[in-house]
Amino acid sequence: MVNINALLFDLDGVLVSTETNHYLAWKAIAQELGVPFTEHDNESLKGISRADSLKKILGKGGLTISNEEFDRLMTKKNNYYLASIAEINQSKLLPGVKELLILAKERRIKMAVGSSSKNAKFILEKLNIQQYFDAVIDGNDVQIPKPNPEVFLKGASALNSLPIECIVFEDAQSGVEAALAGNFNVIGVGNPALKNVVTHYLNDLTEFSIDNYAQLIRN
Repeated sequence: MVNINALLFDLDGVLVSTETNHYLAWKAIAQELGVPFTEHDNESLKGISRADSLKKILGKGGLTISNEEFDRLMTKKNNYYLASIAEINQSKLLPGVKELLILAKERRIKMAVGSSSKNAKFILEKLNIQQYFDAVIDGNDVQIPKPNPEVFLKGASALNSLPIECIVFEDAQSGVEAALAGNFNVIGVGNPALKNVVTHYLNDLTEFSIDNYAQLIRN
């Protein structure tokens, strides 16, 4: 019987809702490039790195730009995003998050964040929930972004847990692929498209029970 002893969380779309902020920031960049960009287009950017997101937008427009321009646009997008979340607070936490973090901490269950975002630590501090996590692995800590499993493998290592002993919570296809590639148990959250590819699916974290989570995974 596998002993589940650690929980690893993606950030955007699992713990906090900043999807609209990302969408509007990327839309502004796309407009500057003259590339049509809709909320549907934004779906394909969920869970992937800033560089890979910009590459997708450039690909959609059939555009090639210099490395200098590429870096400028990535910085500009991040500045748009940071300005939009300057006043972010716990009202942006998704349903069930705060309650789960408090209870898991009380039960001494190890927890980490594994996010593609290079702003993850900043956001956690703004939300005042950084104290619940034993480790935070973000886009600054990995060489290869999701769907490569590096971010979750580093998270598990920081918690001194094996992947099979961890549950990963993800809302994006790239994150699910990363977790599965790393041999993690995966729970999809809030994205019905994931229902058939994850170990278990939740509409939000209010549906996750600390008391029977190990049994939930085994079943």
